[in-house]
Amino acid sequence: MKKHTYLYKVAAVMLAASFLTACNDQPSAGGAAPAMPPMAVSFIELKPEALPILNDLPGRIAPTRLAEVRPRVSGIVVERVFEQGTKVQQGDVLYRIDPAPFQVKVDMAEATLARAKATQLQARQANARQEQLRKSNVSSAQNLETAVAQLAQANADVAAAEASLNEAKLNLQYAEVTAPISGQIGRALITEGALVSANSPENLATIQQLDPIYADFTQPAADLIRLRKALQNGKLMTGPNEAEVRLLLDDGSLYPTTGRLLFSEAAVDTTTGQVTLRGEFPNPDGDLLPGMYVRVQIEQGIEKNALAVPQQAVQRNADGLASILVVNADNVVELRSVHVNRILGDRFVISGDVKEGDRVITEGFQKTAPGATVAPVPFGAEKPTAEVAKDKGE
Repeated sequence: MKKHTYLYKVAAVMLAASFLTACNDQPSAGGAAPAMPPMAVSFIELKPEALPILNDLPGRIAPTRLAEVRPRVSGIVVERVFEQGTKVQQGDVLYRIDPAPFQVKVDMAEATLARAKATQLQARQANARQEQLRKSNVSSAQNLETAVAQLAQANADVAAAEASLNEAKLNLQYAEVTAPISGQIGRALITEGALVSANSPENLATIQQLDPIYADFTQPAADLIRLRKALQNGKLMTGPNEAEVRLLLDDGSLYPTTGRLLFSEAAVDTTTGQVTLRGEFPNPDGDLLPGMYVRVQIEQGIEKNALAVPQQAVQRNADGLASILVVNADNVVELRSVHVNRILGDRFVISGDVKEGDRVITEGFQKTAPGATVAPVPFGAEKPTAEVAKDKGE
């Protein structure tokens, strides 16, 4: 009996020792976990640049020349010659007005001229005869003076008849209504059989010259004054292509051909406070049509010592305030408030709590926060192997 009791005690001691050994092999509940390596982030170093000031302004397309086709004589339209919506050249016949009444007037003017010339011939012969008789002292001086006056009157009648004939021929020519300019003609506003009048306010059609074409756009007068003051103070400099302008179409695409700035108005619109500017653009394919809404990009100077960052580096809070994350000398993330001055391609030109040499985080800021220690890597460089493996989930 005592032997069995002894064996039970030995077994209990061995089990307790095994349990304690197993517990010592497990890490203690209050022990600290291994420290995580710093998160790798990409950054760019801010460097002052000379960047163009590109203003994006609203505008409308307008034709370079606009002509309303109007009749110069009154009559019945007998034929429409042009095709609606096509291109016409200056001098092309567009309408024909019934020429018969004008041909009759030409014939009458020719007959009047012939009679005037016959009278002129008779007066010339009479004048020559009186001059001979006067030299022979057969005729009086009064008869010679009368002959001279009659010849002068006959000459005047011939000149008047010639002018009437020219007017009649001109009206006959105007019976063919021609294009005053070259361009694209719109729809026909009258049809054959319509009575048109030279004094009517209605036009027959409209022709627009579309190549080249204008883009009229506006800019707040305050912005224009601020740019001029900055230029005078030396903060801006004039670029070599300050007169070039570009177009952004309504769908956001860039018009492939640059234009040139023609002028800016010398006065400010009192109702809007805007200054109107005009650019001229080639339009060989007719892609730009009058009335189209466009955005006009115009370079109005070059900002010296400007700071720019990729657009993805700028964050905005709920109030719309912009900020960036910067890595300091100790590789600790700092939050900086900035002001976005303008957009330049895929970058923001910024100012505020930034300076030359700041390392701005461009990638990886979603996984870090102000006060965190990071492993900065230049933007475009390869990440550390550990970070690549972490991104892959290995």
